Amino acid sequence: MEAHAPTQVNPDKAGQYDQNQLRRGLKSRHMTMISLGGAIGTGLFLASGGAIHSAGPGGALLAYGVIGIMVYFLVTSLGEMATYMPVSGAFSTYADRFVDPAFGFAIGWNYWYNWAITIAAELSAATLIMKFWLPDSSSFIWSALFLVLMIGLNLLSVKGYGESEYWFATIKIVTVIVFIIVGILMIFGILGGEAVGFTNFTRGDAPFHGGFLAALGVFMAAGFSFQGTELVGIAAGESENPRKSIPRAIRSVFWRILLFYILAIFIIGMLIPYTNENLASDAVQMSPFTILFEKAGLAFAASVMNAIILTSVLSAGNSGMYASTRMLWVLAKEGKAPRFLTKLNRGGVPVYALLVTAAFGLLAFLASFFGDGVVYLWLLNASGMTGFIAWLGIAISHYRFRKAYLAQGKSLADLPYKAKWYPFGPLFAFALCLVVIIGQSLSAFSDGAVDWQLLVASYIGIPVFLAFWLGYKWTKKTKVVKLENCNFDVEA
Repeated sequence: MEAHAPTQVNPDKAGQYDQNQLRRGLKSRHMTMISLGGAIGTGLFLASGGAIHSAGPGGALLAYGVIGIMVYFLVTSLGEMATYMPVSGAFSTYADRFVDPAFGFAIGWNYWYNWAITIAAELSAATLIMKFWLPDSSSFIWSALFLVLMIGLNLLSVKGYGESEYWFATIKIVTVIVFIIVGILMIFGILGGEAVGFTNFTRGDAPFHGGFLAALGVFMAAGFSFQGTELVGIAAGESENPRKSIPRAIRSVFWRILLFYILAIFIIGMLIPYTNENLASDAVQMSPFTILFEKAGLAFAASVMNAIILTSVLSAGNSGMYASTRMLWVLAKEGKAPRFLTKLNRGGVPVYALLVTAAFGLLAFLASFFGDGVVYLWLLNASGMTGFIAWLGIAISHYRFRKAYLAQGKSLADLPYKAKWYPFGPLFAFALCLVVIIGQSLSAFSDGAVDWQLLVASYIGIPVFLAFWLGYKWTKKTKVVKLENCNFDVEA
């Protein structure tokens, strides 16, 4: 069956948009910043120190480098599909059309759960950050305040989300660039004392402390840090010019990986010994960024970094609200969620999908009753696996997309953006995601005993995903879509 060429969602003659469709309100600068800032957050500002402490500077660089390469391939895979078929909530639609409707159902709900849980986790983290300044304040008040703020930014219009993310991302990017400049000056002794050179990088059993298993343990943290890079695909359906803005945003991914993660971790490893116990702490005062800024003589470094980390947390929560709302809207449009969730307000925002997603964020309120740190760690563990499952879905969908595209007699020359290194890219991403999923919680089996609590928290995402997939497949009797029957239309 020959598929039709993709169609675009355009205003009608009266200049009004279809009330059943999302608005294309994201400009090229929004898409670029969503791509650049999507993965810069607590994973870099806080977790990078723990990664270096666990695996040494070389092990941390290896883990972040390999995961970075994998993410680059994933984003290029997503970019090829999203530029040809720019639909919001892309993962569910692509998995539905190119693999199996049941697989699309499971991927969609998995991704919604991933970001909805992340909203709650980020709200819990925000309360911890605020207690840096106001230690006796109520967690309930801060959770409620930040939840209302995120809802408000997402209710305005897609431009409200795009503009807020633009400025959130700008703050994070400037911070990392300043950190890199200051770090380089400190390495050569121009700022903050004498030159250290490679002394910390070769100290003890560095650079690969703990060997391969230690590096493997960092892979999960690195993967969680990079989650958010795929947001450019979710936003494709609301981009003004997806065929230009998406490839531009994707090309920036390589430089972000190189500059923001690899270079930042290299500088931390050069300047702070991996044996420094402060690196193992997730407190803002012990963030590698705070330590180096204080050493460089920056007054109030801890407060400045605390404020920056707060914007990162709010940015992640804001992105989570946006991504999960759009995914829930798409699931409803495809008949895989209640129909009332397709309702849009005058600004083109899926208002009921937004409110249902926000209600899930109320999980953060548990922090007021069960202790902030415990709840935050549980929420973080619960959402970690689901991100890798979503990435698996992207790799599988792209592999099938390209095969179906060629099977239907289409020319690769007609693709607005073509992913390089196919089929190696999606196959490498699939294999590495599978390795990390299986081996992510080896620490649960340490010392001859099994930490069942850690094991359940780490792997709960797998049986939940399989239950959604196989349950839908059994009830709806779905089958894997034949390559010649894959649908490439973008419905107007």
